[in-house]
Amino acid sequence: MIDPETAWTAVLARDAARDGSFVYAVASTGIYCRPSCPSRRPRRPQVAFFPTPDAAEGAGYRACRRCRPREAAGAAAAVTRACAWIDAHPDEPVSLAELARAVGLSPAHLQRTFRRATGVTPKQYADARRLARLKDRLQKGDDVTTALYDAGYGSSSRLYERSDARLGMTPATYRRGGRGMRIRFACADSPAGRLLVAATERGLCAVQLGEDDDALEAALRREFPEAEIAADAEGLGALVAAVLARLDAGPSPALPLDVRATAFEQRVWAALQEIPPGATRTYGEVAAALGRPGAARAVARACAANPVALVVPCHRVVRGDGGLGGYRWGEERKRRLLARERRAL
Repeated sequence: MIDPETAWTAVLARDAARDGSFVYAVASTGIYCRPSCPSRRPRRPQVAFFPTPDAAEGAGYRACRRCRPREAAGAAAAVTRACAWIDAHPDEPVSLAELARAVGLSPAHLQRTFRRATGVTPKQYADARRLARLKDRLQKGDDVTTALYDAGYGSSSRLYERSDARLGMTPATYRRGGRGMRIRFACADSPAGRLLVAATERGLCAVQLGEDDDALEAALRREFPEAEIAADAEGLGALVAAVLARLDAGPSPALPLDVRATAFEQRVWAALQEIPPGATRTYGEVAAALGRPGAARAVARACAANPVALVVPCHRVVRGDGGLGGYRWGEERKRRLLARERRAL
């Protein structure tokens, strides 16, 4: 089923990431288009939505010659087939040539189409799926050796050489729910509600916003159920002050991070830290700055996964139609943060 309001928002934003997931038809012209069509936006009462080009043509509409929506639908289907092929071959290295043959595209076309639709390359997608399988097996209690081979890693060295960047800790530590980690945290008042700042010896691992200290601490303990977690308001005073300084739109030092992230999430979070206080960017603009103009949805997912509020300022990313968009810590809090930054400037 197509949610009309969500679809209309995508049309207004010319969201290329939705190309292939539906088409919109305009009654006054008798033409249907892909969401990212560069033509002038029609009036909402004139618009109907269809899941496929065939459905639109069955209702009497003809394809737009400018955006060629049938090609978008074919590309989306190819990406879906490629993802299914990768998921069905978890123990095999991803060969772009073999994958392209399986889905019926040239390697270069598949690479471009896949990156435009998902924000990552087929190899990066396969790496992310492999890591997800590893995390699932570790959380279920498998030993590290069994988990890494069952997840599709050919050797332990391939896993450990990137474990810090992907897991934020070694696989053995992750399996133990953070056992052996020492995490200190402190809570403080902020203009956006209560603030929890948590850090390991390597850097910040969580910055959360909420209304209740107990709920914030409980969320931290759920994330690291076996870690040694202790309150340390005095020891973290300077770190809390540095995080709060970001609300005043003034210069603030770079803070060390100890967070788990995929390669794409790392790139998105780095781009967000380049947005000046008081300014905003759309999800599409961030995606374009990363060289992935069709990855607006992937950027939104990376923002939602951000575990360190304010330090990685995902509140500065908004929808293409001018709406605030979602925010992990609540839309009203996002509104207040932006308003405060603009006042401070």
